[in-house]
Amino acid sequence: MVQIPDALPFLAQNPIVPVVVIDDAADAVAVGEALVAGGIHCAEVTFRTAAGGDAIAAMTTVEGMTVGAGTVLSCEQAERAADLGAKFFVSPGFSLGVADVAASRGIAYLPGVQTATEIMMALEVGAKAVKFFPGGEAGGLKMVKALRGPFPTTAFVPSGGVNLANMEEWLADPAIAAVSGSWMIKRDLINNKEFATITELSLEATNKVKELRA
Repeated sequence: MVQIPDALPFLAQNPIVPVVVIDDAADAVAVGEALVAGGIHCAEVTFRTAAGGDAIAAMTTVEGMTVGAGTVLSCEQAERAADLGAKFFVSPGFSLGVADVAASRGIAYLPGVQTATEIMMALEVGAKAVKFFPGGEAGGLKMVKALRGPFPTTAFVPSGGVNLANMEEWLADPAIAAVSGSWMIKRDLINNKEFATITELSLEATNKVKELRA
């Protein structure tokens, strides 16, 4: 039976997981440095663009940054991400192939879920935390609370519809291990090389987390 590594220790140290879409891998190091300067020490760099793989490799060189691969849809992508240095995988849904690679390579995996059936599939491979995607469109915190009933020990990482205005409400709920989003690192900010703005928005988010946990 496939058993993936536990993602909860990582999430406990990283309550904000940025979703990063990079069009030019040459920007990856500056993006990573901007996030770290803003107090965010992890990034989910997605495979949504042709530059995704090279961006993952480049960002792993940034001190203080833990880089994961996002939008991992197949075992082939998972193997490539692991070879490039990714320390965690994130998928929009559940993939047994990705779970197999995560287990064999010792890499944490956050499979995406919306339903009880998908959570049960994730539990079968040992997942203690799952990505709730798309968080806003799939019913928001109300839906997570409903799912938490039959799955009282499952931790959720909402992604999609999470922003500075509502992240406090999400994180205040014990079912939420971390939040994921791109409001602090929108694609146009990267393409326009507005790295100082990325740092500013990241600081705003991390300061809100500190207030919540004070």
